[in-house]
Amino acid sequence: MNTLTWIFIIALCISAALRGWLAGRQIRHVRRKRIRVPDAFVGDIELAAHQKAADYTVSKTRFSLLGLALDLALALFWTLGGGLALLDAFWRQADLNLLNTGVLVIGSFALVNAAIELPLGAYSTFGIEARYGFNRTRVKTYLLDILKLLLLAVILGVPLLYAVLWLMQRSGRLWWLYVWALWLGFSLLITWAYPVIIAPLFNKFSPLTDASLKQRIESLLTRCDFASRGVFVMDGSTRSAHGNAYFTGFGRNKRIVFFDTLMDKLAAEEIEAVLAHELGHFRLKHVIQRLAVTAIMSLAGLTILGWLAASAWFYHGLGVPQASAYMALLLFTLLAPPFLFLLEPLSSAWSRQHEFEADAYASRQTNAATLIRALVKLYRDNATTLTPDPLHSACHDSHPPALSRIARLQELAGTVHRTP
Repeated sequence: MNTLTWIFIIALCISAALRGWLAGRQIRHVRRKRIRVPDAFVGDIELAAHQKAADYTVSKTRFSLLGLALDLALALFWTLGGGLALLDAFWRQADLNLLNTGVLVIGSFALVNAAIELPLGAYSTFGIEARYGFNRTRVKTYLLDILKLLLLAVILGVPLLYAVLWLMQRSGRLWWLYVWALWLGFSLLITWAYPVIIAPLFNKFSPLTDASLKQRIESLLTRCDFASRGVFVMDGSTRSAHGNAYFTGFGRNKRIVFFDTLMDKLAAEEIEAVLAHELGHFRLKHVIQRLAVTAIMSLAGLTILGWLAASAWFYHGLGVPQASAYMALLLFTLLAPPFLFLLEPLSSAWSRQHEFEADAYASRQTNAATLIRALVKLYRDNATTLTPDPLHSACHDSHPPALSRIARLQELAGTVHRTP
């Protein structure tokens, strides 16, 4: 074993240990706080709903430990356990060129991982989500979704993979720069196409028909100087009872989407406030900022991979005897996660700051008290815990904890909230 082997093992163990420790903190903290509704929510959320949210959070966090153990086992199996070496040797026997061999190896790797992780996904949907009354997905729908994802991976992923491997093999020492440009263009294309081509494969999107609500929303869009291709209602209730809203796409393909479950739970002015929050992300350039950071991070990652791919010790240290472009890609996807975990708290903090800023923007466009009412309903109906462990939340949560978010909005509203 070379130095990289030990670095990889230590990084995996530290990352897994930290994630497990944080999960344990979350479980213990939420359990302790389940016996009493926080003062800020007394009168708005009943004890039974608070306890359901606590139990739901504990169940999901416990389940995440199983996924954590599986990820650790797979990382070790594919690398030091010789899994990638065996897979590579198997396909090399077919005596194909390196380009076809690489696509088959990476495709096989992805299929094996997906098959191994499939039972966990099924239990999450038909076990945990069903137990707490959220799952509405039929088995037929679940299987069709898997088939559609597989077909999309073939139609979109295979040509991209061929292009990436070809560039790695044929474009010289700066291949990583060309691959980055290709990946960036592909990502923008998918973002542009998602609302009108990909998303409709999985859900039905109907134009908003409520005339008064539509007028209210169009007035908000005008105030926010936001042009979209329409406001749509998605049949989210076919898969889940959770409610949500979002806007997606860019350029002429921007769309505003409400889950039908959200429409059933919120009043018109509350829907407007939630939308104003989402528009805040757009107006405050959060989406562009995230795209820019993603582009920079991917360029940094490919730069590092360009250096590692030219080093024999990179392959030998991770259990692969024969160097190749496709093995460099696979090894990097297994090597990077334990190191990227160190950046997760920074990413989460940045995301939470964006949420606070979008809340402030929504308060200027609508009303902070109205947004509070909407959020309280969503916390209650989506069984979002009101009392996450502070350290776990700081490391993992992209949204601020309920208590701090409501407190910030109360300051903006200038009043103490009470749901009418």
